[in-house]
Amino acid sequence: MSSTVHLPVSGMSCASCVARIERALQPLDGVKEVAVNLATEQVSVQGDFDIESVLQTLRTTGYPATVQHQQFAVEGMHCGSCAGRIEKAFSALPDVLKASVNLATEQLTLISTQGISAEVVGQQLSAAGYALAGTPQAPEQSSDTTIKPGVDGLLVLAAVFTVPLVAPMVLAIFQMDAMLPPLWQWILATPVQFIAGSRFYRGAWSSLKAGVGNMDVLVALGTTAAYGLSVYHTLLPGAADAAVYFESSSAVITLVLLGKFLEHRAKRRTTEALRALEKLRPEQARVWRDGAWQQVAINDVQVDDKVSIKPGEQVPCDGVILEGRSHLDEALLTGESAPVSKQKDDPVTGGAYNLDGALTVRVTRIGAESTLSAIIRLVSEAQGEKAPVQALVDKVSAVFVPVVLAIALLTLLGWGLMTGDWTTGILNAVAVLVIACPCALGLATPAAIMAGTGSAARAGILVKDAKALEQALHIDWVLFDKTGTLTEGKPRLVDWTAVDGKSEALLALAAGLQQHSEHPLATAVLDCAEEKGVTPVDINEPKTQAGRGIQGKTAEGQTALLGSERWIQELHIGIPDNLSVPAGATVSYVARGEGDDYQLVGILAFVDTIKDSAHRAIETLAKANIKVAMLTGDNRDSAKAVARELGVDDVRAELLPEDKIAAVKEMQQQGFEVAMVGDGINDAPALAQADLGIAMASGTDVAMSASAITLMRADPALVADALTIARLTVRKIRQNLFWAFIFNTLGIPLAALGYLSPLIAGGAMAFSSVLVVFNALLLQRWRVSGGEHD
Repeated sequence: MSSTVHLPVSGMSCASCVARIERALQPLDGVKEVAVNLATEQVSVQGDFDIESVLQTLRTTGYPATVQHQQFAVEGMHCGSCAGRIEKAFSALPDVLKASVNLATEQLTLISTQGISAEVVGQQLSAAGYALAGTPQAPEQSSDTTIKPGVDGLLVLAAVFTVPLVAPMVLAIFQMDAMLPPLWQWILATPVQFIAGSRFYRGAWSSLKAGVGNMDVLVALGTTAAYGLSVYHTLLPGAADAAVYFESSSAVITLVLLGKFLEHRAKRRTTEALRALEKLRPEQARVWRDGAWQQVAINDVQVDDKVSIKPGEQVPCDGVILEGRSHLDEALLTGESAPVSKQKDDPVTGGAYNLDGALTVRVTRIGAESTLSAIIRLVSEAQGEKAPVQALVDKVSAVFVPVVLAIALLTLLGWGLMTGDWTTGILNAVAVLVIACPCALGLATPAAIMAGTGSAARAGILVKDAKALEQALHIDWVLFDKTGTLTEGKPRLVDWTAVDGKSEALLALAAGLQQHSEHPLATAVLDCAEEKGVTPVDINEPKTQAGRGIQGKTAEGQTALLGSERWIQELHIGIPDNLSVPAGATVSYVARGEGDDYQLVGILAFVDTIKDSAHRAIETLAKANIKVAMLTGDNRDSAKAVARELGVDDVRAELLPEDKIAAVKEMQQQGFEVAMVGDGINDAPALAQADLGIAMASGTDVAMSASAITLMRADPALVADALTIARLTVRKIRQNLFWAFIFNTLGIPLAALGYLSPLIAGGAMAFSSVLVVFNALLLQRWRVSGGEHD
């Protein structure tokens, strides 16, 4: 259905910004019209589109929408139809861009332009027949999925009173008659029906007030019918010999409560990874204040504070080591089981454990900006997302309860009118109502997503949304960036040659230009200049040319530049034939001049090391029948040298960001599904264009925001692992949906035909819910490079 949303955005400054946003949003699926108002800084998008795609594109383009993400805990949900009703109610609010309910965590996630107050949320939930639990949470926080208060107590009560009702049926198999009189059965069944079963009556009443049906309606209606029929027979003359079914109504309630109990315990396990991450949040830090070390609350720590971390303590915030050397345990953050050696100038991540050395750290990120908060936010949002296949489940759930009620009525009328046996008709109708409860349908997808993304997070693989899981299933090509992805990204300057022979002056000019860059090649130049004792030249008005290099003004007013051979050729700067570089080296060129008249000053040669795991990554993908190519802005000789060593045949070098996009589009136009792996700003456009963007967390924030999967370790072998866990998760989703549908597809006809008693139907229904959750939990057995587990 077509709609129009108005998004406030930041970062626009001129008409070119307007044009850029329109060009970026117009190609998105379902977008019919885009209007950008520079004066009000607002973007209006019309059509039937995915709001997440629009928000992601705006972030990647550099003009993020200022929207609010909120999470609320909800009480009273029992099945997929509950989730669908809540989503429909909140999607109708004017400021809400997207409403999503996760039945497994019982959370409502709202994306809105203004933010929705807890009071409004509570009112909407109440109108829909549900209740707000607790306080709203930030997206990076998750609720602790525990067993609901009272569920275990009600289960014990129901079991105590139900066992004497069911036991005689078991003893009858051994020809032992221990059947209780109807009056005693009535006395035992009543507290089960109206105390233990009260939650179903409350839920059914709330649902019916909202004009819809859910699981509670089916359970309440079915058990009440069995209980009422039994009471009627008990009150008839000759009740001692009357057929009563108190054991059926009581057993159904007990089995449903048992299923809920086991289900909640299993759901708690699906959130273990998230809770483990949340436990990494330290509460205090030792900070240098007023000439002394002081213990302060973590919320009082500021950027650029100095913090002291003793052996055995957690790193309180992201930062850079000022003093000390130690080993850090980052297993829960990156999936790296071995301790990581850290020393002066190395970055550290909040939440890591300091093992054996005292450290002094300068804080660089705090609060929501920290790496740990970003990880928790990504995992939480991914676990709250719906896979595309869930859309079918939601449609089924929306009409499921009314259809089941109709089938139950037809069962009752069919047996009553055709055989005259209304008692059997009631029992069979009860069995239809009980076995049809759609709990398993509602849990099938979110349970698998939570378990799969949780296991991935423990391995250092962060999945941004559920769509990435299904997209990973169809990947034909994986395109790797070279520097920092397949290579270490820590090149060394091994040679520099000046045209006029003044090599020290060349190094000084190059170092002056690179002082204003964070590129790995810049670090190599500055390290070499420091080692050789060369003072960088002062450079003013530095300006980075994306995919080309950097330029600036010297003290004499000339323009100096350092960049790729392609840039030099574009500027028509001649390159002397007698300049030679080491084979396979990455080459940068330095030039200076005025206006359009530039002269080459010299060349710089860099050598980078291929990562040990790069070979394994290429081999693993090849075994999975996934083709590999390399896209790089580096020179052709260097790119071919790396590709030759790794066994990559398809190499495209000297590419600008737009060239990488073109390469991705070319493969997509040939019908291939493409994954792009990169870590730099130059990779961000290609990451966004690819069917699946995979970013290294060691790279830039821009690259990570443009990707659907983030690898917390700069390990290319994790690419194959990411595709594997995605494939396994989707497989579990499909298995769960199969079992959920098969129970209803086979169970409802069998119950209607009289082949299932209400007792067996209740057990089957409870078993189906528990089955899909425990099947999803098998994903927790998965380990990186450890093979697949079903």
